[in-house]
Amino acid sequence: MDLLNTLVDKGLRRELPTREEALAVLATSDDDLLDVVAAAGKVRRQWFGRRVKLNYLVNLKSGLCPEDCSYCSQRLGSTAGILKYTWLKPDEASKAAAAGVAGGAKRVCLVASGRGPTDRDVDRVTKTIEAIKERHEGVEVCACLGLLSDGQADRLRSAGADAYNHNLNTSEETYGAITTTHTYADRVETVQQAQAAGLSACSGLIAGMGESDKDLVDVVFALRDLNPDSVPVNFLIPFEGTPLAKEWNLTPQRCLRILAMVRFVCPDVEVRLAGGREVHLRSMQPLALHLVNSIFLGDYLTSEGQAGQTDLDMIADAGFEVEGQGTTTLPRHRADALSGGGRGSRAAAPEAVGATGCGSHGGGGCGSHEASGGGCGPCGGHDEPDPSTAADAGESVPAGAARTDLVAVRRRGAGTDLAPNA
Repeated sequence: MDLLNTLVDKGLRRELPTREEALAVLATSDDDLLDVVAAAGKVRRQWFGRRVKLNYLVNLKSGLCPEDCSYCSQRLGSTAGILKYTWLKPDEASKAAAAGVAGGAKRVCLVASGRGPTDRDVDRVTKTIEAIKERHEGVEVCACLGLLSDGQADRLRSAGADAYNHNLNTSEETYGAITTTHTYADRVETVQQAQAAGLSACSGLIAGMGESDKDLVDVVFALRDLNPDSVPVNFLIPFEGTPLAKEWNLTPQRCLRILAMVRFVCPDVEVRLAGGREVHLRSMQPLALHLVNSIFLGDYLTSEGQAGQTDLDMIADAGFEVEGQGTTTLPRHRADALSGGGRGSRAAAPEAVGATGCGSHGGGGCGSHEASGGGCGPCGGHDEPDPSTAADAGESVPAGAARTDLVAVRRRGAGTDLAPNA
């Protein structure tokens, strides 16, 4: 296929595809799916080999968020039966992080719900970062606390934070239909503040919220312009009790095409398979490893993931290897640019080779991994058979139907007395 040959050539040169080419990837047929995966896999292996970076989420403060992000189970007005608790103490958070590190995680992501941190909140988080670094000197720490105020990114960097996550989530054109309590521009500004402070920027999207192909391409190109080092791709988890509970729009094939498109647009960036992979990719998760080079290990913020050991077995069985702490994730040209100082002064992209740059998931202040989804296939309606009953009975579940049997609220790990899944 000429399209795929062109995209592979561009990806190996870090050259930005056209919007038309990106849209064409999303429009490929299921018959061509393995060819699409194989082509994007060549680009992935060029820049990241067969390494898979493991990340581990610690939810520092769960629920009770004043923002109205439609996809989020922690949002204002959510009736989802999630865990709700205030700030973990530094030693509690450090203990939770230790479980992920023991499971092979190279990066710990500290997430807190809310619009953004107060200065007192930043004090709490800096103590937590210091506690984790004292216990695990080589681990990366990424903070995800919402919209930042002046000077807060610098304080996090001084405390030892390596990265900051704040997702764009969807296109600027449709952002107002998803969230009204803050703006798309607010999110862009926070990512830029993190970069200016010398933090590695992590920013991504959520697919499956009813957006069009154009919306998906628009947000990925916007991420490319922002030039984050990691781009988490979330697939909407339609929690009951949220406005998007009926948005069951994704198929495994659709998810793979979205991941391939992101890889072609962001060839040399850490592309992370984030929220919703178990729900929407299901048995096709191993194929996604040919497209992404990073995943979350174990559970998410308010939902359960598959068993941590299952993640490790999947990576090994697919012929990949877990990336060790002594290995630099990013290709040398990106790692050198990051270590050279504040990201705000760095060129927005490698213009000399025709590219421009690229980059997780969450609400106003919980941008990491709550919702997630794409856009093809019918929603599960109230009059359809209960898919969990059909599954239990051994009957097939229609493509695109709601799979509420796959959405499990997290009841273990941080904020509980039960052992975490890692």
